[in-house]
Amino acid sequence: METLEKEIIQPSLGDKVGNFIGFVGVHIACFGAIWTGVSSRALAIAFVLYWTRMFLITGGYHRYFAHRSYKTSRAFQFVLAFLGTTAMQKGTIWWSARHRIHHKHSDEPEDIHSPKIYGFWRAHIGWFLCNKESGATDLNRVKDLVKFPELRWLDKYHWVAPIMLTGLCYYLDGWSGMIIGLAWSTVVFWHSTFLVNSIAHMWGSRRYQTNDDSRNNPLIAFLTMGEGWHNNHHHFQGSVKQGFKWWEIDLTYYILRLLALTGLIWDLNPVPKNKLESSPKEKTAAL
Repeated sequence: METLEKEIIQPSLGDKVGNFIGFVGVHIACFGAIWTGVSSRALAIAFVLYWTRMFLITGGYHRYFAHRSYKTSRAFQFVLAFLGTTAMQKGTIWWSARHRIHHKHSDEPEDIHSPKIYGFWRAHIGWFLCNKESGATDLNRVKDLVKFPELRWLDKYHWVAPIMLTGLCYYLDGWSGMIIGLAWSTVVFWHSTFLVNSIAHMWGSRRYQTNDDSRNNPLIAFLTMGEGWHNNHHHFQGSVKQGFKWWEIDLTYYILRLLALTGLIWDLNPVPKNKLESSPKEKTAAL
């Protein structure tokens, strides 16, 4: 295993330029539909990729890697991490480190995607396009993850799975599969997940008076398979379930329950009863 020589890893100039070009390029590629047309097969690919990758981020990157709300084997951990990189949000180590900082300093100056501090556009996309701090990985935040060399490899080569996915989409439906199936679904998927950073800290209801502006937003919950119950999540971050009430639909949680029945995952962390019944003035603990 590679020795940890630095506590904070800074991205190279090439990484920054590549990420910027990749983000903008996928958006521009969507206009290629003018020439490729829109086939029913490509739309089906887009539908499957949107929801599959949404679960990989919500159920894998977020609830497992960032919050450790359930347990799994090292082999399935790698499967979640590898497939999760197809979402093109880098690797699990960078993603989790960034997210844990968000929870510790939510809606404070250290939270670089806080709409309260920096406004909507900075919170939505500006934080990773323009902020030099966004590409850094604070290894102190993810000591539980950096001990796995395969996860460190995926953080370094997070572009491998997306390239493989691009080839698969071309094989399934040619250029239409790449443009409609992959590019369209990726853009919609990206902005849906970014809404959790921006809109879910601006508009919605607040069941709990947490030390931030997190909100419960049903529309975002639908688009992100349950992540829109964001005030619930900030009230008790360690729960595998974010829809605390029976009517708060949380598709990610339902899928995780099914996976638990197969034995692939276990020890799903519930919401403690005292957290559900506690005073709304209770201070939210940071991860």
